[in-house]
Amino acid sequence: MIRFGPSGNSESFYAAGFSHTEESAAFVKERGLDCFEYSFGRGVRMSEEKAASIGEAFRTAGVEISVHAPYFVNFANPDDEMAAKSYGYVLDSGKMAKLMGGNRVVFHPAAQGKAGRGEAVEKTEDRLKILRDYIYLNDLQDMKFCPETMGKLAQIGTVEEIVRFCKIDPVFTPCVDFGHINAREQGSLKTVDDYLSRLSYMIDELGFERMKDFHVHFSKIMYSSKGEVKHLTFADTVYGPEFYPLAVALRQLALEPYLVSESAGTQVEDAAEMKRIYLSL
Repeated sequence: MIRFGPSGNSESFYAAGFSHTEESAAFVKERGLDCFEYSFGRGVRMSEEKAASIGEAFRTAGVEISVHAPYFVNFANPDDEMAAKSYGYVLDSGKMAKLMGGNRVVFHPAAQGKAGRGEAVEKTEDRLKILRDYIYLNDLQDMKFCPETMGKLAQIGTVEEIVRFCKIDPVFTPCVDFGHINAREQGSLKTVDDYLSRLSYMIDELGFERMKDFHVHFSKIMYSSKGEVKHLTFADTVYGPEFYPLAVALRQLALEPYLVSESAGTQVEDAAEMKRIYLSL
């Protein structure tokens, strides 16, 4: 089934007096949501005991959990020693996700840096092949590792690049951030056909079974000529994208993704709104 939920804790979570991730499970469940994404954005700093405690809370509530690896993953880093740290960031995130009872790890593939685009993409691809080997060596191949489409022009992560990376091995499943695509492409996502064209391309390249329960991030995002500037809320009427055309496209293609709201502070409320829109179709 399609699932809806927030990335991290919303302002309303803290306003209600909550503070611990274990409390997030019941909080999102009570609002009719089905999933939650925990971010290790600034590093994987969590004990195994804490991960197990979070996992128990989410199992009890019947809410699925995924994790986001640290934001400083960069598989195109020209320094081999620095790039090697990225393997650890992703693998450590996978190990914590497993302890939490989750099976999805989202990660940012790379930044272009001073290299040419082709060189940076090729280096990223080569290192993702090494990451694949590490995933199997660490017995994490039953999980989905999700390279994400990125919002800034200087980042590696176009739709085509993510498809290329996911062709490396079935352990890789796309994380399609539609706000990022819209920002990168200067407001390209407006109609149902805009969404259908990108999703159909990914299905043609990766197969329906690979894409059926792919990972989705969604939020409205402010952008400039260089792409993403900052995340917004559904109250925005300037930048977009709108969720309704995506909901229609998902229905038409019979896709059932894990859909995470990354709105700025209202992610629980906006996730609930996405679910309402989807179920109204």
